[in-house]
Amino acid sequence: MADQILSQEEIDALLSSMDNGEIDDGSDEQKEVEVVIESYDLMSQSTMLHDQFHALVEIYDKFTYLLQTSISSTLQKPFEVNFVSTEMVRYEEFIAAFSSPVSLITFKMEPLIGSGLLVIEQNLSFSLIDCMFSGDGSPIVQLRDFTPIEKRMISKFAGIVLSSFEESWDIVYSIRISIDSFETKPDFVHMASNEDLMIIVVFSVQWNEFSGNIHMCIPYLMLEPVKAKLTSTYMRGKNIENVWRDQFLSLLQDAEVNLIGELGKNRSTVRNLMDLKLNDVIGLNTGPDDTISIKVEGVTKYKAFPGVIKGNRAAQISTIIQENTGNFTYG
Repeated sequence: MADQILSQEEIDALLSSMDNGEIDDGSDEQKEVEVVIESYDLMSQSTMLHDQFHALVEIYDKFTYLLQTSISSTLQKPFEVNFVSTEMVRYEEFIAAFSSPVSLITFKMEPLIGSGLLVIEQNLSFSLIDCMFSGDGSPIVQLRDFTPIEKRMISKFAGIVLSSFEESWDIVYSIRISIDSFETKPDFVHMASNEDLMIIVVFSVQWNEFSGNIHMCIPYLMLEPVKAKLTSTYMRGKNIENVWRDQFLSLLQDAEVNLIGELGKNRSTVRNLMDLKLNDVIGLNTGPDDTISIKVEGVTKYKAFPGVIKGNRAAQISTIIQENTGNFTYG
């Protein structure tokens, strides 16, 4: 025990070191660690992977070209249509960005379930109406509500937009778009619940005298059934399939197949077959004036009349049998 007791000199040296700060006695408060917290919205656009809707980019490119051609031809003015942006937001955030009056056109995309929304900005709507009446599209000074005639003109323009949008979808999935309703007050449009996610696509329409945006609003759930067709993997596979298709068809042109002309049929028993003798005659279910079946690799493809051409047995095709059906096409 005596060996564990410090001497007076050692005690003095230890106290002196503590006073000089050479030894930490643990009396200082522990330093606070600064923690930075950043908010992360799970419902933001970051949840939509770029690869998930890769095909939509091709749809947008085709849509801008088709719409630019259509409205330039209809209004006889060199319009320019460009893709601006795309994002995913809640429906309540999207619809709250517009004030009355604004052109709000809901539409169906059959066979997809749900409704989409086309929004044409206020200034653009009035400029387009002016162009439809042979004006120059000069922006109006004071905004006002649309007259019944102006609503009809905007509905006509919306039909051009949606027709181009429907055609642009042909590269991915065939749809039929029809206008459901037309409103000018955002509060009257209830196409989705406030928390539903919407894919918002903005396009600009420009001419010398004016410019404005149109917004396409498509519910995320509407695209869920065809989401697999919108991925980059599917589009790459589809492109590869189209590349090889012509080569396969070219190779099939030189492929050899067995071609058989079946003159007729008859059912018999084994006993009757064993009783057959030389020069016996077997009756068939067809006569000399009936057609015969032409089979390709065992599959009946044609009906034909038997005959002889230049000393060779031949058959004249009279009917082409459609694939996967029992219907005939007469030639």
